[in-house]
Amino acid sequence: MGANGSDGAGRTPATATAVLVALSVSHLLNDTIQSLIAAVYPVLKDAYALSFTQIGLITLAFQVTASLLQPLVGLYTDRRPLPFSLALGMGVTLAGLVLLSRADSFPLILAAAALVGVGSAVFHPEASRVARMASGGRHGLAQSLFQVGGNAGSAAGPLLAAFVVVPWGQGSLAWFSVVAVAAMVILFRVGTWYRAHLAERAAKRAVAKTPPVSPRRAAFAVGVLLCLIFSKYFYLASLTSYYTLYLIETFDVSVPDAQVRLFVFLGAVAVGTLAGGPVGDRIGFRAVIWGSILGVLPFTLALPHANLFWTTVLTVPIGLVLASAFSAIMVYAQELLPSRVGMVAGLFFGFAFGMGGLGAAVLGWLADQTDIRFVYHICAFLPLIGLLTALLPDLRRGPAT
Repeated sequence: MGANGSDGAGRTPATATAVLVALSVSHLLNDTIQSLIAAVYPVLKDAYALSFTQIGLITLAFQVTASLLQPLVGLYTDRRPLPFSLALGMGVTLAGLVLLSRADSFPLILAAAALVGVGSAVFHPEASRVARMASGGRHGLAQSLFQVGGNAGSAAGPLLAAFVVVPWGQGSLAWFSVVAVAAMVILFRVGTWYRAHLAERAAKRAVAKTPPVSPRRAAFAVGVLLCLIFSKYFYLASLTSYYTLYLIETFDVSVPDAQVRLFVFLGAVAVGTLAGGPVGDRIGFRAVIWGSILGVLPFTLALPHANLFWTTVLTVPIGLVLASAFSAIMVYAQELLPSRVGMVAGLFFGFAFGMGGLGAAVLGWLADQTDIRFVYHICAFLPLIGLLTALLPDLRRGPAT
């Protein structure tokens, strides 16, 4: 791919910029397709008279398949890398997209969402591993570049839904097949670079990597990080799955207007994601985790009480601050378990997907039992879980027992 890897002499490898850009672009294309599922919820809700619970189940079908499979994919590829599985996973996503465009019943919609989840399960762990391999030691920057592509894709989904899917209907989803095909081409090139560097990777693994903390402390810290992921993605589920419906019901805005306001939030998420990794490289990832999870609390507490203008404004700092967490959490976890990069990526991507899906289902049920405004009052307190960050070891202090 026209980028350098390592000099092969034990020195810090150069950052393979072309590979990182390719991964970020492919992540953008992948998550654009994924975001169309949630962005098209208002269309599906009206067309098939779906309840909030059924909307949540669609998200759950997508998220659970990804959640269950990603750690297994990461664990397997730690031992047996599969360079071209990236393109193959995108092919499965393509199949899910086409099925969603033609689905005429709720079970078929669920099946299509599940297929897209399978594609994500294959894509994310291996792509995260390749990003770390191409990082040149700047792991936070590499993860942020990789993640910001996905966030940009997630932000594009509502706009595409507003200006393409809403006017042209469910069948127009098939037009986005070209996006999946473009991603497959890019990922095939990435796979070629990955295959060429497997020998170098094997040589690096031959050198023992000393974990910064004991296995017991590492396991405890991973548990704390998973609690933080729960907090982040349960709250994000309230916005990504139900924000447009909240705006429509609370402020009586049109579907396109609601989709544009969702784009504002997701755009802020993309910007925040880009900042989290490089800042973590400089000041430490534990500090970024502190600020990103707990620092969002004042804004989430204010959101349910705001008018339409301030609701839109408040989602910007919420997106900016909360989004910086995932890259920092991912790199921190990979530093805890340096010989299990793929498994860590699969575990955290999978758990994030699972919590997003479970959150969508639980919050959808809660909205049916109460109302959508009550959901936002409850979710406002989720960032308090960020206090658990105090229990994480400071890895910048050196090895610990």
